[in-house]
Amino acid sequence: MTISIPTEGSEVSAHFGRCLEFTIVEINGNKAVKKQRISNPGHVPGAVPQFLNENGVGCIICSGIGRRAMELFLKYDIEVLQGVTGSVDDVIDAYLQGTLEEGDITCSPGAGKGYGLDKSVCDHQ
Repeated sequence: MTISIPTEGSEVSAHFGRCLEFTIVEINGNKAVKKQRISNPGHVPGAVPQFLNENGVGCIICSGIGRRAMELFLKYDIEVLQGVTGSVDDVIDAYLQGTLEEGDITCSPGAGKGYGLDKSVCDHQ
């Protein structure tokens, strides 16, 4: 299994599509066998789900994520765990121990122009 966590510094990024990079973790049994960071290929509709699917990701662990991205991950049969916050290392440990819990979505959609690609910031609750 390979998981992906949108990352900003050492923390889970508040919004999936606008993260700077992804932490990709290969898991064998209940151990992380490889961990790497890769740059976000860009916030273009469908690009990130396709990119992560092509890189063998089977699960996304994120804080906030848009409806469209969720639909695309379902299309690729990639599990999405959302509403997760904290340090990336703590999240990985919780996932491996089976104690990771989803929380509330941390983003809310905007209205009119500025929602989606033209928007420079997310409306966090």
